[in-house]
Amino acid sequence: MARTVGFLAFTLFSIFLVSSSPAIAGSAQYSVQSYGAKPDGTTDSTKAFLAAWAQVCGSSEPASLYVPSGRFSLGKVTFQGPCKNSAILVTIDGTLVAPSDYSAIGHENNWLMFEHVDGVTVSGGILDGQGTALWSCKASGKSCPSGATSIEFSNSNNIQINGLASQDSQKFHVVINGCNNVRAQDVKVSAAGDSPNTDGIHVEQSNGVTILNSKIGTGDDCVSIGPGTTNLWIENVACGPGHGISIGSLGKELEEDGVQNVTVKTCTFSGTENGVRIKSWGRPSTGFAKNILFQHAVMTNVQNPIVIDQNYCPGDKNCPNQQSGIKIIDVTYQDIHGSSATEVAVKLDCSKKNPCTGIELEDVKLTYNNRPAEASCTNAAGTTSGFVQPSSCL
Repeated sequence: MARTVGFLAFTLFSIFLVSSSPAIAGSAQYSVQSYGAKPDGTTDSTKAFLAAWAQVCGSSEPASLYVPSGRFSLGKVTFQGPCKNSAILVTIDGTLVAPSDYSAIGHENNWLMFEHVDGVTVSGGILDGQGTALWSCKASGKSCPSGATSIEFSNSNNIQINGLASQDSQKFHVVINGCNNVRAQDVKVSAAGDSPNTDGIHVEQSNGVTILNSKIGTGDDCVSIGPGTTNLWIENVACGPGHGISIGSLGKELEEDGVQNVTVKTCTFSGTENGVRIKSWGRPSTGFAKNILFQHAVMTNVQNPIVIDQNYCPGDKNCPNQQSGIKIIDVTYQDIHGSSATEVAVKLDCSKKNPCTGIELEDVKLTYNNRPAEASCTNAAGTTSGFVQPSSCL
C-alpha cells in the first residue's frame, strides 16, 4: 500500500494549499441585495448577482459576495474570471432558484458557472434546479432540452465548496472540469431515484480533487469520474439512491486521456444500482484507468456491489462486435462488505483485447439473501488475500 501512503501525502499537501490561501476575514463584502436582488423567489435577480460579482472579481483585495436568506430567482449566470484577487468568498445563506420554465436554461450546458477563477470558496446555500418538470418531459418521450448542470467549476484553481446543497437539478448537480486543487466537503445532493442524468458530483480533466463527508442521493452516479482525472480522493460519502461511484464511462472517444490515482475510501452504498464501478464503451480508445483503490466500503442491498463493465454500449449503437481499448490496470478492492441485491456480487467483465490486470481483492465479504454471493470474471487477472467471499474467480 505504498502507493496509497504516497497519495495520502499528496492529498494532505493539496488540502494545505487550499486552506493556506489568503485570509478573507474582514474583506469587503458585497451583498446581492445592494444591487437589486429580491428574496421573493420570483423576481429575476440575475443582473444583481452579476453586478455584485463584477465588484468582487474586480477588487484588488480579498472580497466576498453575500447572498442573504430568502429565495432568489436566477437565470443562467457565469461568474467569469480571471479576477484581480485570489481570495473570494461566496457566502449563501439563502436558496438560489432556477426558472420554473425548464426551457429557459434547459438548452444551456450549465445554470451557474465559475470559469477561470482562482481561490474561490462557495460556502453554504441551497441550489434548487426545479428539474422535476424536465424529468417528466423526458419520461414522456417528447422532444425536450437535455438540461443544465446546476453548478460548474471550469478551468479554475484552488476552489473550496463547503456545505452546499443541491436539489432537483435538471441534469448534473455539481461539475468540476479542467480544475486543479479542489476541495468539496459537506455537500448534500438530493433528487428522485429515477431522475435522468442527475449525477451528484462529476469530475473530469482535473487534478487534485478531494470530496469529503458528503451525502448524495440522486438518479444517476453519486460521483462520476471522467477522462483526464488524476489524484482524486473521495472519503466518507453516503450514496443512495443512485448508480454508485463510477469511473466512466470511459472510451467514448478514440483519443482520450486516462484516469489514474483514485482513492474511494470509507463510503456507504444503500439500495444503489451499483457500488464501486468502472465502465468503458466497447470500442477502440487510447484511454486507461490505473492505480485505483476502493477501500472500506459498506454495501446494503446493492445490485452490483463490485463491477467492471468494459462492454458498455447503450442501445447497441456504434460498438457491436468491437472491443474496448481502455486498459484497466492495478485496481484494489480492500475491506468491502455488506449485502448484494443480486446473486452475482462481483462482476469483472473486461475487454478481450485489453484484459484487466493487477486486480486485487482483499478482505471482501458480500452476501446475497444471507448466504455467500457469487463472482463472475471475464478476461480479468489478479490476486486475492485475506478472507474473500464470494470465492474469487480471478
